Amino acid sequence: MTSQHILDVDAALLGPAYETAGPTRIVIDGARIASLSPLPEPPGTGLFAIPSLADAHNHARPLSTTSLGCGGKPLEAWLPQLAVTPSADPYTAAAASFGRSLAGGATSVMVHLTRPMGGMSLPEEAREIARAAHDVGVSIGFAVALRDRNPLVYGDAEAVLAPLSPETRALAREIWLRPLPSVADHLALVDAVAEAVADAPGHVDVQYGPNSVQWCSDALLAGIAEASARTGRRVHMHLLETAPQRDWADRTYPDGIVAHLENIGLLSHRLTLAHCVWARKEELARIAAAGARIAVNASSNLHLYSGIAPVPAMLDAGVDVAMGLDGCALDEDDDGLRELRLFHLLNHARGYGDGGLTPQTALRAACATGRAGLGLEPGGVIAPGAPADLLLLSLARLDRDALMPVDPASYLFARGEKGDIIEAFSRGRQVIADGRLTGVDLDALQDRLRREFRAGLAGKADLIAAFPEVERGIADFYKGCC
Repeated sequence: MTSQHILDVDAALLGPAYETAGPTRIVIDGARIASLSPLPEPPGTGLFAIPSLADAHNHARPLSTTSLGCGGKPLEAWLPQLAVTPSADPYTAAAASFGRSLAGGATSVMVHLTRPMGGMSLPEEAREIARAAHDVGVSIGFAVALRDRNPLVYGDAEAVLAPLSPETRALAREIWLRPLPSVADHLALVDAVAEAVADAPGHVDVQYGPNSVQWCSDALLAGIAEASARTGRRVHMHLLETAPQRDWADRTYPDGIVAHLENIGLLSHRLTLAHCVWARKEELARIAAAGARIAVNASSNLHLYSGIAPVPAMLDAGVDVAMGLDGCALDEDDDGLRELRLFHLLNHARGYGDGGLTPQTALRAACATGRAGLGLEPGGVIAPGAPADLLLLSLARLDRDALMPVDPASYLFARGEKGDIIEAFSRGRQVIADGRLTGVDLDALQDRLRREFRAGLAGKADLIAAFPEVERGIADFYKGCC
């Protein structure tokens, strides 16, 4: 439900420039900010209003992947090991993930669903995910993952399987090398998911989600490009996340992987590209010219040994840069405010130089830019008429020493974290009050999910035991021994 709220705050970041204002009254009417007016003196609420975050790339993973033994390794080994993830109730899994995202400051989340829970058909699971998003109080984009090549490594999997023991080789074939759907079946699945959530409450924007070029054939990518142009449906895809992906792309598309996407019609304003850590200057220029955006995921890129995305070069090229968490924030806790700080610190200008992120451009990337990729109207600002998506932070927590007047934005970028969030509003609905979610009991959801996972892991014992042998084969493949 939405209603009118009158919020008196001691400070606020207002407008598209994210300028710090003093005491302010914010009036929310329905789903929008109705008005802003200065107050003659601080109201004494101790609150600092900022726009909420729009997480431009995530996967709605139920729990930390390190808790599943997958931590501390490059993406190329980490991804196959995610097969140890047990099935669980999809509503509980999604609601727990969305609850953590909201607690971390995001009222909208891009879900690239690469690993469904699997206990029901994907359209049925999508309805449960949409229900979870509504109950938590977040808006979501929902990209249906699509892939039809290179299920284990970027190339011939037999090179990995050949040295394995017969038992491990058979298990690997069963888990990673099953037949993949046809292009027609993939596209029909997206239509079925869209139909299943068509009447779901809240905002659910169904999209094509090709996993990445190395995992999708040219025929599949061309089919997605045609379907996207015909339907207007958005596309969400990883690109050039790791050094092995860069090497594979250069071998497979010597005329350029981004040029290839452009030639088949996939590069457009409907496209969001996640990561682009290894993109080159000329590729960034093509992405910018097409009106596509890039979702940068700083912590995930560090966790998975991928590197640091060239954000200053992206900005120089004119790319619309958004911030994502990729379900892998620095402390694996979905803390979007800490991610905002890291995103800025990794990418601001050096010394007194020009270029890179400023606090204002970092806020724009974290709060506003990603909304287009989620199918949301423009927002991510506190301004009259804007969607009422905002956070109220504790000034007492931010300014813990209270020594002298300091712009609270300085504290936000020095020490802001999810524990500072006292209240949050999503499309005018209060979704955090007194520091707790109003729509769901996050602790209870996570306790239930942990119990399901502990029970389900018993059925993964063979895979858990065999994976170290498979991982050695994957490592040897990328080291070039095979």
